[in-house]
Amino acid sequence: MLAAALDMFSKGGWAYLSRWGHVLVGITWIGLLYYFNFVQVPSFAEMDAAARNNAIDKLASRALWWFRWAALATVVTGLMILYFQEQLDDMDYFKSLPGISIATGILLALTMFANVWGVIWRNQKVVIANARNVAAGGEPDPNAAALGRKALMASRQNAIFSLPMLIFMVGTSHFPYDQLFTTGSKRAIYWIITIVIWGVLEAGALGAFGTKAGGFNVIYDDHKNALIAGFVLAVVWVGVFSFVLAR
Repeated sequence: MLAAALDMFSKGGWAYLSRWGHVLVGITWIGLLYYFNFVQVPSFAEMDAAARNNAIDKLASRALWWFRWAALATVVTGLMILYFQEQLDDMDYFKSLPGISIATGILLALTMFANVWGVIWRNQKVVIANARNVAAGGEPDPNAAALGRKALMASRQNAIFSLPMLIFMVGTSHFPYDQLFTTGSKRAIYWIITIVIWGVLEAGALGAFGTKAGGFNVIYDDHKNALIAGFVLAVVWVGVFSFVLAR
């Protein structure tokens, strides 16, 4: 028993503990992401202004606290996994198929984290302050609705990114790699396509094509549209991974 306990503080033991923590806080983060997109936002749209402001003050503010800190904890524990993982003693790991898979998942996860702290929380602070001010009898902030829309678009994009992100994170250990083959040119093609897909979608989420409903932004206008877009993106991305790196 003592030997097993001491072994938990070896590099392998820390790798295990980091992975356990990563799964725990990752579930919290993504679970709240889905709650916001699939439950809270549609419900708030059906409330009158007073009820919505009260819910934003009492409910959304608390949920956002857990949401943003769970996102940070997920990134920290993910970096710990990379640090303690024996495969990364050789940086050529990221040239391998599992390495390409996990790197794709990391790209999406870090983008989602940046959206949480740089877009969603930054704008939602104004929305929460506005709800509290109005509830107290103050004048509404004329910028609150526009900032709320920006936060919504980033949140919906995170929901869209989450589906391929989870596939690549889990797929790192479970893809049928015997059917795939990687070379420098294949990796280059894959990453060019990946960066284009990622860049266009993230630019859209940040308002590069405007913030009004319709057009490109239709994927952000309804939680069902975001869910469909996420599944389509996951299929396309796995298809690119499989086709470009196929033997």
